[in-house]
Amino acid sequence: MTEAGPGAPEAAAAGARQVCERFHAAIELIGGRWTGAILRAVFTGQHRFARIRAAVPGLSDTMLAQRLRVLEAEGLLERRPGPGGPAHAEYHLTPMGRELEPVLEAVRTWAHRWIPLPGQEAGPGIPGSGSTAGPGAAPVPAAGPPAAPGPGPVSGPGPASGPVSDPVSGGPGSR
Repeated sequence: MTEAGPGAPEAAAAGARQVCERFHAAIELIGGRWTGAILRAVFTGQHRFARIRAAVPGLSDTMLAQRLRVLEAEGLLERRPGPGGPAHAEYHLTPMGRELEPVLEAVRTWAHRWIPLPGQEAGPGIPGSGSTAGPGAAPVPAAGPPAAPGPGPVSGPGPASGPVSDPVSGGPGSR
């Protein structure tokens, strides 16, 4: 067996800190309020400001504009002029953003298994349900097949009527 040379414990600690810093930064980035839902909307084909907002119930224009700017600045989304020019911008995933899809899908699967909806009784695999299902048990199927890409909200009501402005560009958006 070989003995570690001088400085080996310090090098290992430095490596652990780097991993922890990267992990923490990634969790902070994708774990920000509304960020996962916004990315999921874009994964499912919602590219316009109004469509993303309609796909995420409870999300304000101001918060959506802020999150889109952050996701663009961090390299997960790119803003492209839409068919009506810059005021009709579309948001598309970058290669970095596309790589998050299986990560967020795994979180969605985990949430369906372990997190009850407000007012819902705990089910199989959800703590407090009396179920013996645990981490080694077979996954609990989601309530239906995954959403197919294309038009339509990820969840919640459809788009409201009337003109919508895109606070990111300051111009009018369209539905």
